[in-house]
Amino acid sequence: MISGGYLARIFSSSPVRPIQQHMEKVVACVSKLQPFFAAAIAGDWVQAAEIQQAIGALENEADDIKRDIRLHLPKGIFMPVSRIDLLEMLRIQDMVANKAKDVAGLMLGRKMEIPGEISQALTEFVDRSVEAANQAHSAINELDELFETGFRGAEVELVESMIKRLDAIEKQNDDQQVRLRASLFQLEDTLNPVKVVFLYKVIDWIGEIADLSQRVGSRLEYLLAR
Repeated sequence: MISGGYLARIFSSSPVRPIQQHMEKVVACVSKLQPFFAAAIAGDWVQAAEIQQAIGALENEADDIKRDIRLHLPKGIFMPVSRIDLLEMLRIQDMVANKAKDVAGLMLGRKMEIPGEISQALTEFVDRSVEAANQAHSAINELDELFETGFRGAEVELVESMIKRLDAIEKQNDDQQVRLRASLFQLEDTLNPVKVVFLYKVIDWIGEIADLSQRVGSRLEYLLAR
């Protein structure tokens, strides 16, 4: 857990650095889904459990940072964006980590078997969601520069291009989700109905990771517009 005194020092030099640190922890959490799914598809639930524990620990660390930011984000400091806007961005970032934890927890709790017919497509779907989170992280890492330039000039153009790339990744993820759900539909008659319901839920939640990551970018775009 990051101490309040440490955050106060960081905030004094950069009003956004702790928010960037939070997003860094969020991405570390989401990225663990890749080895988690590899273990789950292989039926290695011992390894999957270890990774799920790591995901939970990272999500808890992100929560600690979130709480400290809410307590110590300066109220009177002059900033080119409002405190409320930064806290809203933090809230969306936190939802990304929460969803990764939910996915791993559900799959491990039910020891969900992934049909071989969709395992490759599901792996690629997870990869794309992780890519979306990483792209959101890259954009958030430019907040320092945006503050220094007063949200003007070439830095704005750079961030806008990064957000555009994030939108494209999220669209690709949406397309993958449609195809994956269609493939699962074709298998429904051969699978346990309850298992099918939870597979659809996992697919939806993985897609939400990309959707929420895109919302982080949209929130940053909102700051640029203001």
